[in-house]
Amino acid sequence: MKKVITYGTFDLLHRGHINILKRAKALGDYLVVGISTDEFNELKGKSSYYTYEERKLVLEAIRYVDEVIPENNWEQKKQDISDHNINVFVMGDDWEGEFDVLKQLCEVKYLPRTEGISTTQIKLDLKDVK
Repeated sequence: MKKVITYGTFDLLHRGHINILKRAKALGDYLVVGISTDEFNELKGKSSYYTYEERKLVLEAIRYVDEVIPENNWEQKKQDISDHNINVFVMGDDWEGEFDVLKQLCEVKYLPRTEGISTTQIKLDLKDVK
């Protein structure tokens, strides 16, 4: 079985999220998604509209996702690859080169983002509506 892993916050789910999950799943047989915990988001200076548990519940309902795990820190990726027997690590191409060190453990792919949509832009648009 070929296993794939990707990471993200996955807040305010949109078509860009679905596209990357669908393309990640197409690279293997089983997709593991690491989602940032609320505590990790806080350390990164980010906040989510939905809690970790709410975001996890939504991701678990998506047909492309086989397993959801918490992302607690930047350093855990190597251990996750080992613990989950991962063959392919996937991230959006805005992270190009940032995770190349993982190539010693598995294949690393950077997928193009969906143009015209982002969680940040949605949040900005919602602020303008008020």
